[in-house]
Amino acid sequence: MKRARRINIFFFIFASVLAAFYAFPFVMVLLNSVKTARQVRNEPLAWPEEWLWENFAEAIDRMDYWQALGNSLIITVLSVGAIIITSSMLAYYLARSKTRFSGITFLVLVASMIVPFQALMIPFVGLFGERGLGLPGNQVTIAFFYVGFGVALSTFLYHGFITNIPFELDEAAGMDGASPLRTFRSIIFPMLGPVTATVAIINALWIWNDFLLPSVVLLENDQKTIPLRTFVFYGNYTSDYGLAMAGLVLSIFPIVIFYFVMQRRIIAGISAGAVK
Repeated sequence: MKRARRINIFFFIFASVLAAFYAFPFVMVLLNSVKTARQVRNEPLAWPEEWLWENFAEAIDRMDYWQALGNSLIITVLSVGAIIITSSMLAYYLARSKTRFSGITFLVLVASMIVPFQALMIPFVGLFGERGLGLPGNQVTIAFFYVGFGVALSTFLYHGFITNIPFELDEAAGMDGASPLRTFRSIIFPMLGPVTATVAIINALWIWNDFLLPSVVLLENDQKTIPLRTFVFYGNYTSDYGLAMAGLVLSIFPIVIFYFVMQRRIIAGISAGAVK
């Protein structure tokens, strides 16, 4: 018992130190968000000389925060909702269909996860930009792109979860006259709650914080998301780091709330979805 207690104390200390390392950047952003630009540059680790809460009000005004927040919400909700619907249905088909086509399709999806967007950015812009298909740069278009880039990982997680659901449920539903679509909608999908929460939080974090794809698709100021709006605090010759830190706090606040709401189910969803 003494040995087990020492082990528990060791892991508690180790976890506390690790948590402190993870929390340190967030604490620094919070402290620097209420400092002057001069103090942020000269004393980034010091306690604020004066708590400038008006930084947040000025950051909201400079960023057009409410418009940017609405754009980010629309894009995130559309993208995550479409990813959940398409990837869950595709995973259900691939998990229940034992053909060579379904196996090859699943392998292609998994292989596509290793290709970074940076490697595709130049041909992507050429294909879908003004000289290519000429798709408009708006919320619907970028949501369509996010579905294409996010469906592979989401399908992989759903596929691993669905393979653990007994096929006898499908057979019983078929004997009662349910079509495959009705079986998925009424029986299978309600059982995918943990992995759906995981898919939602992973894609929401990625889409909400993404800077690169919106920067090449959303060119109009009234369509820009929060990450793009935070760039207004950085200029060629000067940068207001105090307002920039306040803008970063405002930008991460909504997604942090969403994460804490969903965190109870995310670990269970990742563990179950990764089991083959």
